Amino acid sequence: MTTFDSYVEQVLDRIPHHLPLRDEVAQDLRSTFADRQALGESADEAIRQLGDPTTLAESYLSAVAMTPAPFMARVGAKLLDAVLFCLVLPIPAFIYLRMTYGTDRGPWNIVVFLMIGLIAMGFWLLSAVAETRYSRTPGKKLLGLHVVRESGTRIGFGQAIVRQLPVFLQIFWIDALFALFTERHQRAFELLSRTRTVRDA
Repeated sequence: MTTFDSYVEQVLDRIPHHLPLRDEVAQDLRSTFADRQALGESADEAIRQLGDPTTLAESYLSAVAMTPAPFMARVGAKLLDAVLFCLVLPIPAFIYLRMTYGTDRGPWNIVVFLMIGLIAMGFWLLSAVAETRYSRTPGKKLLGLHVVRESGTRIGFGQAIVRQLPVFLQIFWIDALFALFTERHQRAFELLSRTRTVRDA
């Protein structure tokens, strides 16, 4: 059985974590529940009347302006992410491989190959995790952008993976060019995943 507190958490979980709207929604729902309890309504009836958590979250988010992220801001965010990942990810790989191979110069081509593979895979996977959990990568956070479904709710991991496929497939620039010509400045794989990148409210 769903309690009212768990219902509120389900609604909040669909709203990007950094939006101030979350606190307003939580307060509004708890106030609504208190009013319904005062009228003798049960928690189950209150939840039934409020409806599906996703639909309710979308109704709250409909009041939030979703301004498409500018193309150059998006490019800047991706470049910032690439720099951050390239600074962080090679360090443990380099230390491990250096300890493994010692000073022998023979296998350094393997070292370079593995490091490039690690960086590419890490960049792809960590970007997807960040967009799923926090609705944005570090680069997007620095530039005031976040990722949402077309309805404004948080994206799922599957959608995040699809969004990141151009990086993994090395067709990012081709994919990105779609943002110059689509109504909401969406990339091709954003259209495919039904997501979009917007400015922070």
